[in-house]
Amino acid sequence: MPSRSLYFRDLRILAAGAQSVSGILLAALVMAFAPFPEPFVEPTERTIGVMASSFEFSPAEISVNPGDLVTIELTSADVVHGLYIDGYDMQISADPGQTQTLTFTADKSGTFRLRCSVTCGDLHPFMIGKLHVGSNTLLWRGFGLATLSVFTLLVWMPATFRKRNQDTPDVEI
Repeated sequence: MPSRSLYFRDLRILAAGAQSVSGILLAALVMAFAPFPEPFVEPTERTIGVMASSFEFSPAEISVNPGDLVTIELTSADVVHGLYIDGYDMQISADPGQTQTLTFTADKSGTFRLRCSVTCGDLHPFMIGKLHVGSNTLLWRGFGLATLSVFTLLVWMPATFRKRNQDTPDVEI
């Protein structure tokens, strides 16, 4: 039967490991939920050309800063296409080979879906894109949490179990 001192040493190892996990979890929680300071970016005028063809927008994703005056120039390559911006409730349509413009102020932060507003064929419902207004802190928060998770799995856990197995004497039954 293992001695009482070995039992208390195992408890100390487990307590030290729990403190490490608490620190990692605290760092992960701060990274995930603490507000990041947003640098002020002076609003500018942006003109973005969007080509609509064969059930896709090019570019499929548009990123702007809050307060920017955005002008989207929609050009259709094949059939009549439209562009509707969810959340802003604005739309335009363009005939083949023609360019139409839509100007608005990006005053709502978040990610908004761009949809084709004119039925253009069988795959029309899948003709979507994204408008990102603001910084992409969610990406960096997710990256931080993933890094902490990998660190925990690859560094802390094997070290804890290796140390625990080294300190435990072999007991024959």
